[in-house]
Amino acid sequence: MKHVEIVYHSGYGHTATLAEAVQTGAARVEGIEVNLQPVEALDWDRLDAADAIIFGSPTYMGSVSAPFKAFMDQTSHRWFERKWCNKLAAGFACSASWSGDKLNTLIQMAIFAVQHGMIWVGLDVLPGYNSSKGTPQDLNRVGSYLGAMAQANNDEGPDVAPPQADRETAALLGERVARATLAWRGL
Repeated sequence: MKHVEIVYHSGYGHTATLAEAVQTGAARVEGIEVNLQPVEALDWDRLDAADAIIFGSPTYMGSVSAPFKAFMDQTSHRWFERKWCNKLAAGFACSASWSGDKLNTLIQMAIFAVQHGMIWVGLDVLPGYNSSKGTPQDLNRVGSYLGAMAQANNDEGPDVAPPQADRETAALLGERVARATLAWRGL
């Protein structure tokens, strides 16, 4: 059994909803055990033993949230000891605006991961909702490759937002990381 951990922060519940979708996608793959870890309640031993870690954060002011950044900073000893070297990594981000500078959040996560010596896995879903025939129900409707991006209206709770298309896109990221984990770490 290979282990995928999902480390995330969620200020209003929207990113937690995405984390659950990523977990659902990873769990679709036989031979994968997947676990959610909010940054407020981390199991460092599970992270160190994981084969892959998927990071998730809301985008606040064009960056990861302060609690997620604190988690990143707490990994400095692991960085020095190369504890996460050669683990797979991926990321997802959420904001109220269509852009919301989520790309910067994913870039920040990717740089963090590669500084740890991790192997970054992006999203392999073609962008949707970018033609006259597109709809808001298209997968990857926000159009990201670096990781899963979601848009959640700021006047809707996590029971409604982000919409199902973004949740399924996040699930596909989880599934891709799970499959890549089996290939990278061997069956």
